[in-house]
Amino acid sequence: MTAATRFISINGRPVKTPIVIASMAGITDAEFVLARSKHAGVAFIGGYNTDEPSRKASTAMEAAGRKEFNADFEEIATEIDILDGADIIIGLNLRGATPEAFVSAAKRFGPSVIYEIDAHCRQQPMIDAGCGEYLLHNPEKLCAIVSALAAEGVTVSVKTRAGVVDDRELARMLWKAGASILHVDLMDTGHTKIRQIRNSCPLIIIANNGVSSSDKMMDYFAHGADLVSVARSASLSVLQTLDRYIRAVAEEIGWYNAPKQLCRGGDLRSLTFCCMPVKQCPLLPSLESLGMTREEYLTLKKEATADTPLSMGSHTCFGSLAFCCKSSTPCMFRNMTLQSMDLPLNEYMALKRTLSEKIVKKIFENV
Repeated sequence: MTAATRFISINGRPVKTPIVIASMAGITDAEFVLARSKHAGVAFIGGYNTDEPSRKASTAMEAAGRKEFNADFEEIATEIDILDGADIIIGLNLRGATPEAFVSAAKRFGPSVIYEIDAHCRQQPMIDAGCGEYLLHNPEKLCAIVSALAAEGVTVSVKTRAGVVDDRELARMLWKAGASILHVDLMDTGHTKIRQIRNSCPLIIIANNGVSSSDKMMDYFAHGADLVSVARSASLSVLQTLDRYIRAVAEEIGWYNAPKQLCRGGDLRSLTFCCMPVKQCPLLPSLESLGMTREEYLTLKKEATADTPLSMGSHTCFGSLAFCCKSSTPCMFRNMTLQSMDLPLNEYMALKRTLSEKIVKKIFENV
């Protein structure tokens, strides 16, 4: 697989590994990122204060002993220059209260970086200034910032904290407003919240919090995350372990963040593994919740796999690989068909990934 097909692309560039360095106040600068860039695909530096309200809040926090929130906005250009040429996609984590402050940053630094709106900081001075978590409780203001940034033609990420508001509704609002990425601190909510968000919007999802082991990473991937981010535990050894593991998974399995099957708690992407709707199983209520009839589901799968290897498989249970299950599920008929076609399991899973992307696109195109 090429870099572009192994994982995903962000801001017009293939991500070399779906491991992200999350912004940490007073820590994530160019030097920190460069030391870890071999084993991370994306890094958010900052956060930076963009306007007078956020700067005043930072000054008040510094007086209370929290100096790390006073990153100098004027240093951003230097940091970007230092990271120029590094094989890593850069994002700026920015605090602010008004669309104008973020737009000013976009005009200054251009479209080569991701602009991440900090709707995550829960320090009271920031909330009082109309920044950080304040924006979660006032989503119309957050969406106004998203829309203003998106109008500048830049890639917009929003850093949120799960469980503060209705995450599904917020995700839909941010998607409609023009965001491309949702960076979610899961706190104590775990993979259940990721699945809910995944089923609510087609945004790129970065799962954050507690990602220090391969098992935790794969749990997030299996429930809807496109990338995972590491903050305080972003040591070189942790990043190296996660990076090596997910690269091996991508090559061996063919779909690095393949979902669990729907009947085992998978998100909507797992419709790619579902069989024909002929028995009582989780497929039927899922189709009903989507407002999709059985006939529409059958037609969608058949049209999406036409003229591909997945349209074949007359000896499988339902006469087509389009209705076959995940490669980790034992199936003699599927495997015999793949062997007769000289199609390895990892290539089969890559095709299933493409099918899932078509299904998800269809689900959300008229929402």
